[in-house]
Amino acid sequence: MPNGRKRRPEEAANEHELYEQIGRLKIEVEWKKNLPSSAERNRQCVEPDHKSLSITRQCQLLGLARGSWYHEPQGESPENLVLMKEIDRLYTKRPFFGTRKVRETFCVNRKRAQRLMRLLGLAAVLSKRLISRPAPGHKKLPYLLRNLAITRPNQVWASDITYIPMQHGFLYLTAVMDLFSRNVLSWRLSNTLTGDLCSEALNAALSLARPQIFNTDQGAQFTAAAFTSRLVESGVAVSMDGRGRAIDTVFVERLWRTVKYEEVYLREYTDGWHAEQSLRAYFDFYCNERKHQALKYRTPAEVYLAG
Repeated sequence: MPNGRKRRPEEAANEHELYEQIGRLKIEVEWKKNLPSSAERNRQCVEPDHKSLSITRQCQLLGLARGSWYHEPQGESPENLVLMKEIDRLYTKRPFFGTRKVRETFCVNRKRAQRLMRLLGLAAVLSKRLISRPAPGHKKLPYLLRNLAITRPNQVWASDITYIPMQHGFLYLTAVMDLFSRNVLSWRLSNTLTGDLCSEALNAALSLARPQIFNTDQGAQFTAAAFTSRLVESGVAVSMDGRGRAIDTVFVERLWRTVKYEEVYLREYTDGWHAEQSLRAYFDFYCNERKHQALKYRTPAEVYLAG
């Protein structure tokens, strides 16, 4: 010691306890690094057998209620899953059908039709005052495609989300498309409708190229700060569909129709792995082998790469 004073036993104990606290904090910081932001994924990050961190402490670090980790979502009934598949088929064929038409077609309560269509992310393609629900407090962005001639690849990209049925449950699919060539630059599947789904697809597409404009609807996944800031940081102009514009995402809607009639409805996906493998093969076919009449019988990838 500086003055030759011996440390008291309680001082040594306090120092030992301080080092233990520093050690625990270091373990917690290392464990928390690079954790995802969504609540559903945070639940999956809890490690019941972790040697140093209890489940209670892990939930505290993740901002989760401990009970939410033990809770298993009940999911939809088999009857509702069948109905959701039929609603999706009807919507793909008649995208202008709203909840009233769905109620009459399937003889169900309108509230039930509204809830299931909301769960599927479906809304009638009609001119209306509000096209989708934006993220709370999001910055309003302009619509940049009005009277714009799209004449080259990487001029305008667009993105949207659709529902993919399985034998037991369902998934959400998003894709990023180049509007000039119809080429699908990236796509992602998820069992939850969160911003991470769209952000992962966006990051994958941006690793290939940069568009001049990126157009989406005003859904919460696309208006979230994490999504729009990624585009702005990359020097991309963000365009969002205006009110009453029923055909803004027509090219992506046509993609969904094609994917469902040529792939999804012809198969019964047993699980998410089966769906992902099958869709991967289909998107490879769609981009590199399927010739489009609108592209003068060339493939999307051929037109995109020739740009």
